[in-house]
Amino acid sequence: MENKKIAFVALPLFINFSHTYASGAKLISLSKDSVRITAVADSARRMMRDGVSLKEVVVSGSSNKEVQMKSALNVVMASRQFMEENFSGSLMQTLSRLPGIQAKSVGSGESKPMIRGLGYNRVLVAENGIKHEGQQWGDDHGLETDLYAIDQAEVVKGPASLTYGSDAIGGVINLKSNAMPLKRFAGQVYLFGRTNNESAGSSVRLAGRSGKFWYKANATWVDYADYKVPADSIEYYSYWIKLKDRRLRNTAGRELDGNLMLGYAGDRWNTSFRIADVNSKAGFFANAHGLEVRLSDIDYDSSRRDIDLPYHTVNHFLVSNHTDWNWADGILEGDFAYQSNRQRELAEPVSHGYMPIPPSTLERSFTKQTFSAQVKAMQQMGKHELRAGANVECQRNRRGGWGFILPDFEQLTFGAFAMDKWSLSDKFSFTAGARFDRGSVRIHSYRDWYKTPIYGQQGDSAYMERSASLSRSFNSFTWSVGVNRMLGDWVLKLNVGKSFRMPIAKELGMDGVNYNLFRYEKGSTNLKPEESYQVDAGVVYEQGVLSVQLTPYLNYFPNYIYLNPTPQYKEGLQLYYYTQAKVLRWGFEASLSWKILPCLLLGADGEYLYANQLSGEKKGYGLPFSTPWSARAELRYLLPAQDPAKSGFVALEWQVVGAQNRIVPPEEKTKGHQLLNARVGKKLKFGGNQLELTLRGENLLGKCYYDHTSYYRLIGVPEPGRNFSAMVSWMF
Repeated sequence: MENKKIAFVALPLFINFSHTYASGAKLISLSKDSVRITAVADSARRMMRDGVSLKEVVVSGSSNKEVQMKSALNVVMASRQFMEENFSGSLMQTLSRLPGIQAKSVGSGESKPMIRGLGYNRVLVAENGIKHEGQQWGDDHGLETDLYAIDQAEVVKGPASLTYGSDAIGGVINLKSNAMPLKRFAGQVYLFGRTNNESAGSSVRLAGRSGKFWYKANATWVDYADYKVPADSIEYYSYWIKLKDRRLRNTAGRELDGNLMLGYAGDRWNTSFRIADVNSKAGFFANAHGLEVRLSDIDYDSSRRDIDLPYHTVNHFLVSNHTDWNWADGILEGDFAYQSNRQRELAEPVSHGYMPIPPSTLERSFTKQTFSAQVKAMQQMGKHELRAGANVECQRNRRGGWGFILPDFEQLTFGAFAMDKWSLSDKFSFTAGARFDRGSVRIHSYRDWYKTPIYGQQGDSAYMERSASLSRSFNSFTWSVGVNRMLGDWVLKLNVGKSFRMPIAKELGMDGVNYNLFRYEKGSTNLKPEESYQVDAGVVYEQGVLSVQLTPYLNYFPNYIYLNPTPQYKEGLQLYYYTQAKVLRWGFEASLSWKILPCLLLGADGEYLYANQLSGEKKGYGLPFSTPWSARAELRYLLPAQDPAKSGFVALEWQVVGAQNRIVPPEEKTKGHQLLNARVGKKLKFGGNQLELTLRGENLLGKCYYDHTSYYRLIGVPEPGRNFSAMVSWMF
């Protein structure tokens, strides 16, 4: 067949630059980010699916300006290559390299996503468009997903409630692992490790297709030890705890994950089924789980790799299906999923307050089952791209164990949206949409299994009610309007909208000690739905070797929900309670990329956030655990190589994090810090296949510093010290 240039325009397909996807195709040098390709002609689609051999396929990648014209929201993409080069132990620590994205960490292996200082149920995590449903309220564990099964991560910064629903008020992290393989058989093996916590792990990916059928499989194993900090001892409630070999005892853990996808690609319709099972076990810093641990018979310093009490286990099981039917000018998509998330916290049975010695080591358990379904449609009508969709989700969560913090609950949500993107020209588009949501939550009553004396009634006692029965419903109408304009080398974008989030069971009914976060948490049954009015803007300049981007934003919450720290103590820990206040937040992210020389690249980015409470008890203060300003600059030298398959780089990075002085009393201020990091990457040929080596050094100067968003900062635990990471990837 003679050479052909094929333009792909309507069916999304994400391609990793490191693979050759058509039989006999020449290696195409693409940027490190995946290239989004669309298919317009049925003949082109059939050629790809039927395995027609092409001598050469020419792919035209989109520039950053063209990518930014696709949406009025600020969207950034992290490719597989990006995640390999920035490997930092967990998914969110890896993605925190992106401006505006933060990882809220507890220890070395656990972190939660934050976008522009918002996290938990304000940031929606999706897997191939399906909302990930774990115990999002749990601060002591990370995302239950396999980092090494992800092809690409799409991050939407700002309110995305219009298309995703309630929990997307702060943004969306969409993890994509459904890129269809086009070779009969291909695979990739990862070996990786980190020095600070002596982490070691491996992952294997296999994929292939035969005719219209395809499959993908992945298995990952990780094991890590207690991690090191640049401190000999820490202070917890005026008690000094000495650390052996500067390690936080009992912070070791392990993880074992598996994924399987089976798919069919027809001429007009496609379907794929996915089964994923993620399992992890991690210890809690022993001395943080109450001072009674000093009386324990466990020798926590006997081994740095064992996992003793207290610890937790998490299992997340997912079964999902994605089906789409497409025609010349449109597509209809359906996603259906069942998720089962089980978390167990185990601790030594010790008497607390009026509670006698518990009968077992199971302190808490939570089993959450979620059924979800969503349908979306897109129709191109001249200059208009019409989209509409609806989704429904049903949750059931059951607790267990002798400790209480969260009651049993059921939750049902429904939402529907419609939007139109009107392209007046290739350089000017207007987007508008509206959405309706309705949700209900039913909380069960819970009473302690032991009696507590009744205040003011001598000799009388009762089973204290921690959580009363509660049933509440919420609904909201939200909207969004955006405009994109390209002017020569500039792209200007603006989006204005209203978002909504219903209060969750944690905020309404929580009442108990959270030892792992060193506080007592109390919910409020009177909370109103949270609303946000936000303005997002974007300014992009791209010309030749220079690219500059600025993304300012402003949002106003009439009733922001947050945990308010108090100087009071309950059952030996600081009391936090949920409350609402008017809050104004504004900030920006900025980034620059400059190709100084063909072999020398300069990249820089920074972010700033200002938050202020306009009402309530803490009026005039910021918000607890607010992220400080930060900036980083990287100088990258590209190693000379005529063959792209043997390319490499050396990069040096300087990171600056400002002091956080805007606090919520009795929260303490945090000093700023500076870090020096480095990365080295090299591609090699090994047995006719591709071999990639990546080395990363973090905190090379061994600075002792504190992260204002980390809970361990509350007990004087600094961030991990000097650390080196290594990853070897072999593609075959």
